[in-house]
Amino acid sequence: MPISYDHIMSLKTEGTESSYSDKEAMLYALGIGFGRDPMNEAELPFVYEGMNDPAYLKTVPTMATVIQWGGGALRTSGINYLMVVHGEQRVTLHRPLPSAATIIGDERVIGAFDKGAGKGAVIVTEKKIRLKDTNEPLCTLVSSTFARGDGGFGGPSTGAPEPHPIPERKPDATYEAAILEDQAFIYALSGDRNPLHRDPKIAKAAGFPKPIIHGLCTYGTTCRAIITNVLGHDASKIVGYDVRFSSPVFPGETVLVDVWKDGNVVSFRARLKEREIVAINNGKCTLSG
Repeated sequence: MPISYDHIMSLKTEGTESSYSDKEAMLYALGIGFGRDPMNEAELPFVYEGMNDPAYLKTVPTMATVIQWGGGALRTSGINYLMVVHGEQRVTLHRPLPSAATIIGDERVIGAFDKGAGKGAVIVTEKKIRLKDTNEPLCTLVSSTFARGDGGFGGPSTGAPEPHPIPERKPDATYEAAILEDQAFIYALSGDRNPLHRDPKIAKAAGFPKPIIHGLCTYGTTCRAIITNVLGHDASKIVGYDVRFSSPVFPGETVLVDVWKDGNVVSFRARLKEREIVAINNGKCTLSG
């Protein structure tokens, strides 16, 4: 049954309350590859709470995508979740993420674009998250969901957000970031329990030869590469992080992150070392002034 444009555009949730602790902050960092070298003291503050110093633990900006996982505005959308992949992810940080907080989230559908019967649909949602205690804005997330099995519902075909253009010159630098064979199992503990990423039978039913890594895990992995190699481990400089997902990544593959730095913008893309494929494109990491 086709999705209804009027129904999907009316979807929203308001006042969703949730909490996370330093445990979730460290688990997320481990899930995107921090802490693999326990002797790397620059990475230690992302995966260790320190000794009697509440300011020691650092958070990864892309953790904003998981601090209030599940449910949300698309819960009653009617889309076929077996055929869903992440299209784009944009995060704006209004302040650095605390290592523990109670938060309130408001989410709504802001766009539904019809690619045509058999070609899928793009659903765009916006979530605004604020701190409960102070009502201070924390972050804003804009996500595009590519629903491969839901085209032909009669919605508009144009008007979706335009991706950030990558510079035409050669990359200023390229950095390697490995995704381990078991990484999907660790990352899933941050909220996304979709069996597509861990169950071979489900992956094959969805048209993949084996489970694929979470798109947001690859997203976080590119952020780790930029924090480590471009920002000298100062993650607090990041105030925005936007990407377009281009192709699935399999656990065990190596991401090659090409970067271009122009003022306070780091443009990037992620290629796969083992295959000639771009997995993430149109990346834009915005830095504070």
